[in-house]
Amino acid sequence: QSAPIGPIHPIARSGRLSKGAITLHVNGALRQKGDLGDLIWSVDEIIEHLSAAWLLQPGDLIYTGTPAGVAAVKPGDLMEGRIEGLGALRVAVA
Repeated sequence: QSAPIGPIHPIARSGRLSKGAITLHVNGALRQKGDLGDLIWSVDEIIEHLSAAWLLQPGDLIYTGTPAGVAAVKPGDLMEGRIEGLGALRVAVA
């Protein structure tokens, strides 16, 4: 029942993201690896399709799924997620 997120990066600072590694390490071990370029639809296409049905506002979050490798975590695990060019998000499982 959680969905941790890192800082929101305005496109004016990050640029358009069409490729870049997406990784998740659990306790230092690589668990998931993908690339934005592997998405079925590009980030721009996802926004275009969603905005046809809903009014999207600055700060809205769009969840698209996750690379292969999903597995359970347990209390005490430390997860580090990254999208290339945007930095890391570290989460300790309580």
